[in-house]
Amino acid sequence: MLTEKTLYLVRHAETVFNRAARMQGNEAHSPLTANGTEQALALARYCRQHLGAQPNLVFWCSPTGRTRQTAAIIADALEIDYFSVRVDARLREIEVGDWTGETYADLVARHGQIIDSRRRFFVQRPPGGEWYDHMAARLGDWARDVEADAAATHLAISHGLASRVLRGILTGNEHHSDVDAVIAPDIPQGQFVELRGGTETLHTPGGPASDGRGL
Repeated sequence: MLTEKTLYLVRHAETVFNRAARMQGNEAHSPLTANGTEQALALARYCRQHLGAQPNLVFWCSPTGRTRQTAAIIADALEIDYFSVRVDARLREIEVGDWTGETYADLVARHGQIIDSRRRFFVQRPPGGEWYDHMAARLGDWARDVEADAAATHLAISHGLASRVLRGILTGNEHHSDVDAVIAPDIPQGQFVELRGGTETLHTPGGPASDGRGL
């Protein structure tokens, strides 16, 4: 998939929920922290150096506030009209349902292990939320639309787990039998990947680091 396209897949910058180790999902309002704004600015400067001004590409983002905020900063650096960005709900993060806004500590106290700390993904389905098969279906549908699009280059702002599932689909990454999903390794906030022909290249703009908590 995306055999003839180049996709720059960016994870949104650090948010207040990331900092507080709370579940974000898609319904919570979770703006960027000062650190996250610096990450987004570093991403924006790097994208400008790498892609130039007014690059010939299609710009996408998830509908959440944190991805739109990151997209606005990058669009400004690239001299792209923010209102031309294609907002697509298929790029949203995993739905966490009843866990939205909860701290990880409180959830673990009530439910035990909910996230594999080494692999950094859910091992329990959030009540009222979704699971990896549904994520893979909507993200795969989005990728098919990108493949069919006339433009050769695409830039998308998405989320931590959503981008990992999408990267897994596009690169044929490791299948985790315990959750029946193909999930790529985690990348820190403030970095992004370039996907082309089934392979990916990690880009590190050099902004401030964060641990990327807060699905």
